[in-house]
Amino acid sequence: MKLSKHTVSLFQKKIWDFYKKQGRSFAWRNVSDPYRVLISELMLQQTQTHRVIHKFEEWMHAFPTFAALAQATLHEVLLVWQGLGYNRRGKYLHEISKKVVVEFDGTLPVDQEVLMTFPGIGQATAASISAFAFNTPTVFIETNIRTVFLYTFFQKKDRVHDREILPLVAQTVDRFNPREWYYALMDYGVMLKRDLKISNRSSAHYAKQSRFEGSDRQIRGQIIRLLTRRGMIRFDDLIDLLACDNRRAQRIIANLSNEGLIGLNNGDVSIGSFPL
Repeated sequence: MKLSKHTVSLFQKKIWDFYKKQGRSFAWRNVSDPYRVLISELMLQQTQTHRVIHKFEEWMHAFPTFAALAQATLHEVLLVWQGLGYNRRGKYLHEISKKVVVEFDGTLPVDQEVLMTFPGIGQATAASISAFAFNTPTVFIETNIRTVFLYTFFQKKDRVHDREILPLVAQTVDRFNPREWYYALMDYGVMLKRDLKISNRSSAHYAKQSRFEGSDRQIRGQIIRLLTRRGMIRFDDLIDLLACDNRRAQRIIANLSNEGLIGLNNGDVSIGSFPL
């Protein structure tokens, strides 16, 4: 779909007018520190903003720089991460900080291709980090941006693929101020969902989130929570504390170990590599 200059102008005006009146303010917005942008972008993956606000401040107090995060233990990192879920993201940030300190002299690289080599950072996240940290006119989609484009340009169509939306994102991005433009788009999308009850059901990527209660994800979180609070736990004691099928618990523990989130040694379990 090719948009006319007039359509682009009207669309941009609508988004900017909304943002000037109702734009939101967060501690990670309009900052000159790419570290803060990186932390917020990974925290906001699959997590609602209201859950990130206080956790972001707690994290920045504990680990204010790449160097501080790199020097921390994984146990310390996951202890602060508790409450956000998807603990691998905390581990990714820990690994990224070490990579930045060792390979990039403590400075987050600008190049998106380089960012995509970091753990937990795909194409969309690399593009969003570039836009927010370096004000680069990248092109990406997240859930609220998707809502804006579905509502504006695809109201009569179902099963809309992101590949249909991305060219419109590229055509409409404000190349002089992409950082705030994407803030504005996301805030407008939040408003559409909140006030007009607009959803992304017409997206080809739409899927209801699986039930958390009783899921492997819940048990994974319980294991990390127990280990961060209690430290080392005997394997058999940990199985008993989980109060679920033993084979299922063993499978989940094995997966966490394979991912490097927990360590196993002589019947003991701990966060990360087992202490020598």
